[in-house]
Amino acid sequence: MPRTTKRRLSLRAACIFIASFTTVAVTAGVAWAAYTDNMYPTQYLTVGCFSISSPTGPGFCQTDNATVTYYMDSSGSNMLEAVDRSVVNNVMSGEYAPTDLSVSYDSTPSFSGSAETDIVYEESGIGVPASADGGTFCNNAASSIKCDQQYIRIRGGGSYTYGLTCHETGHAVGLTHGDAAAPKRSNTDTKLGCMTTPTDADRTLGANNIENINATY
Repeated sequence: MPRTTKRRLSLRAACIFIASFTTVAVTAGVAWAAYTDNMYPTQYLTVGCFSISSPTGPGFCQTDNATVTYYMDSSGSNMLEAVDRSVVNNVMSGEYAPTDLSVSYDSTPSFSGSAETDIVYEESGIGVPASADGGTFCNNAASSIKCDQQYIRIRGGGSYTYGLTCHETGHAVGLTHGDAAAPKRSNTDTKLGCMTTPTDADRTLGANNIENINATY
């Protein structure tokens, strides 16, 4: 995606039932009223969750449970700068912590075993398509739907915006773009909050994404 104030990113989707002008999405036996179901897996996105090593690999995943720990690379070439760390912390506390997810920073991250740190943020363009500023991938799949540890790579040079960080974190918990939602929506539909693509730098999570997260976790 082009590097403008709007950031584009990855891919994910949805599934629904309409009655009396109310859209009701049903996943794993739980029903909720939402603008659209954009929580993986959906009617249009069932690719599976795989352990891969690059944002360009196949697969789409939810995180493995409602307790979400995250870590920001603190050394080496993938280390986040202070301004980028502030953005990530603000997104996690301002957007994801108020949902039904239990969010906390893991200062002593685990990269193996059964209790790995859920999301690892890196400042890196490795494996990120030339047209994009960021990407998300599962490093350790726990099932065909859930991932034990996911990596988010966002380029340097000011690419770690609030909106893009919100967007990629949304992918890490299973949120898709509009073209994979059910009913399908435009990828630029503002009701998708920070899951629009391209993504405005100041875009927030929004009501629809919050409803999908809370209904899933």
